[in-house]
Amino acid sequence: MILSPLDWCIVAAYFIFSLLVGVWASKRAGQDTKSFFLAGRNMPWWLLGISMVATTFSTDTPNLVTELVRKDGVAGNWTWWAFLLTGMLTVFVYAKLWRRSGVLTDIEFYELRYSGKAAAFLRGFRALYLGLVFNVLVMGAVSLAAVKFGEIVLGLPGWTTLLVACSITLAYSTLGGLKAVIVTDFVQFILAMVGSVWGMLYIVRLPEIGGVSKLITHSNVVDKIALIPDLSDPNLWVPILLIPLSVQWWASYYPGSEPGGGGYIAQRMFSAKDETNAVGATFLFNVAHYALRPWPWILIALSSLIIFPELTDLKTAFPDLSDDKLGHDAAYSAMLTLLPSGLLGLVAASLIAAFMSTMSTQLNLGASYLVNDFYHRFVNPDASEKQLVFAGRLFTVVSVFLGAGLGLLLTNAKQAFTLLLMIGAGTGLIYILRWFWWRINAYTEIVAMISSLVIAGYFNFFINDKLEDWEKITIGAALTTFIWVVATYCTPPDDEKTLRNFVKKVNPGGPGWKKYADNNTSSEPWPVPNGILCMVLGCIATYSFLLGVGQLIYGQIESGILICGLGAISSFGLFKLWK
Repeated sequence: MILSPLDWCIVAAYFIFSLLVGVWASKRAGQDTKSFFLAGRNMPWWLLGISMVATTFSTDTPNLVTELVRKDGVAGNWTWWAFLLTGMLTVFVYAKLWRRSGVLTDIEFYELRYSGKAAAFLRGFRALYLGLVFNVLVMGAVSLAAVKFGEIVLGLPGWTTLLVACSITLAYSTLGGLKAVIVTDFVQFILAMVGSVWGMLYIVRLPEIGGVSKLITHSNVVDKIALIPDLSDPNLWVPILLIPLSVQWWASYYPGSEPGGGGYIAQRMFSAKDETNAVGATFLFNVAHYALRPWPWILIALSSLIIFPELTDLKTAFPDLSDDKLGHDAAYSAMLTLLPSGLLGLVAASLIAAFMSTMSTQLNLGASYLVNDFYHRFVNPDASEKQLVFAGRLFTVVSVFLGAGLGLLLTNAKQAFTLLLMIGAGTGLIYILRWFWWRINAYTEIVAMISSLVIAGYFNFFINDKLEDWEKITIGAALTTFIWVVATYCTPPDDEKTLRNFVKKVNPGGPGWKKYADNNTSSEPWPVPNGILCMVLGCIATYSFLLGVGQLIYGQIESGILICGLGAISSFGLFKLWK
């Protein structure tokens, strides 16, 4: 057992806090579905933004970053840094539209935007698919990281770690609903930032590391620190940089980075007080997620290349770690075992909290789909609010068992990440265009969904070793996109009444809706061009601060200041442009 009694006390204190929050929020949460799933639609931007950041940071996040750094260097993080593009697009284009829709879930949107039996089928199927299949896969990836953390840091079998952490998560999630989730997220974020920064400072000062200057010049590390992959080698920059920035960000449906917004990001926007708070929340999330958090994880990952340069070194240090869980992603947890008592407890509590934060969000989100968009819509339309809340709590219990069980079967973080990208490859463009092109219909999404699943299954089970992951994603996206475009023109459009009502309620504007706009629709200039310009400035600013801080850490003071200066100029331009 690596943790001291002091460490366990710190972990136990967070468990008790989480339970108390659940009890505190339970009375209001049990009133109706709006309270249980949307926290009463009265949340401020700063609390929602931090909740999004906390949810995106789970136990598997630093594990994934560590695996990417150890295999492909710091530049390997462009695999997920590229999702900033869709994040900023959501901030400046889609956040207002989602808030205006007035729906309880992003799946309810289907019967607002589309018409007929196809729309009803799509809503029901997506509720089951996202609420159970996809959601369980996400929770499985998160649970996998908790298993490795438990085996390495806590010295406990994986199932024991999941049993304890999931029980606490289940308790406050079922009692307090989304409000309990959001409040615990806030504390989790503080814990995570303090723990990761403090832990990083201790690790880089270890005698074996000798500080940042010696770290980045070490023979095991020096070829891993580049922020941009070697542009002279297509085998490096194409999969690491080109594909994520040119294809992946818009083509793939990934939790927290859904093109056009969706999932728990949409849920947080629905929970906001108003449009302004919805936009502010998503902006805060993207800045904090991409510019604020990555560097402590990256420096610990680089340090692991000195302490545990090979997988055999990890196996030697942790002989009880099961072979199927041995991977580069385990190096992050391994590095945490070097922390002293007290600090280790704080970091352990922060990572357990990160696990609980993501699990609780996915549990609440999945239950909202199953209750609102399947049970209430198709099984029991006359159900009372009390019955719906009870059903939500029941679905939460079922989901946590499925997600934890899958976590025991998976082997590494990159495996789960890639699988999620491949499953949704090619569908993302629909979620971007459906707000602005009337011709997209329910059949478009049905065909795209089936196509992406079939193609992903074929690539994984029949030609798994013949193509690289980036090739699978690119080819899958191209094939799926072609199929759904053809399907769009080969199927009937939605009825005129539905389309006119959608335009009247949401007011998306633009040439794609001109024929369905009437005199009651606002005649304000179409905000999308200005929103896209804001998106570009927001991306430049965030990337500049991310890369500029990296240069400063590397000791490249002049270039670091110059790049951060570009970020400041872009931020000023964004402030002046955005209204």
